[in-house]
Amino acid sequence: MTKIQLVTNAIIKQGLLPLYYNADETVTLEILKSLYRAGIRAVEYTSRGESALSNFTKMVEIRNAEMPDMLLGIGTIKNQKQVEEYYKVDADFFISPGFVSEVAEFLIPKDALYSPGCMTPTEIIEAENAGVTFVKLFPGNALGTGFMSAIKDVFPNLKFMPTGGVDTTKENIESWFKAGVSAVGMGSKLVSKELMASKDYATIENETKKVLDIIQSIKS
Repeated sequence: MTKIQLVTNAIIKQGLLPLYYNADETVTLEILKSLYRAGIRAVEYTSRGESALSNFTKMVEIRNAEMPDMLLGIGTIKNQKQVEEYYKVDADFFISPGFVSEVAEFLIPKDALYSPGCMTPTEIIEAENAGVTFVKLFPGNALGTGFMSAIKDVFPNLKFMPTGGVDTTKENIESWFKAGVSAVGMGSKLVSKELMASKDYATIENETKKVLDIIQSIKS
């Protein structure tokens, strides 16, 4: 099995990709551990601050020592420099807010999953022609489930995941899966700034378990 397929399968199996960023290394690592305890085996850390690269490097160290079955992805990748930096520190997969051709050209020949954000059929076609197989619909709340339903049959070989505004309620999650997505990405609705600020790792763990249970009930 290719690495791209391995990562794709892991994300689809859990049906949820949590994503977060925190400038504090300790908070970053504690959130990672709480997500792992909840049953998460693939997570996206967003490259949105000066400490992102050093924090992610530490996440990889902790993963290698304590959670070998966890896949660590890096998000908000926008250029060649970023992708090279995170590839060197062993990121398992890479996610962008938009399609970046130089990132696709760097990663796909290396059998590394690249999931770009797309919001038009033109962008999805460009990504598919570059070898992308897993597309992030972004921003999900602006596009809506109707968009997913409308384009699904045009792209039968692609997997889709909305990110941005996906809620933790069963109604919202179920509407996305009914529309044809393979997973949902969740950031602040799951790992909120308030929970991070109060270091409420138990609630992050419990809320993540609830969402995973909801998704499994929908899929079963």
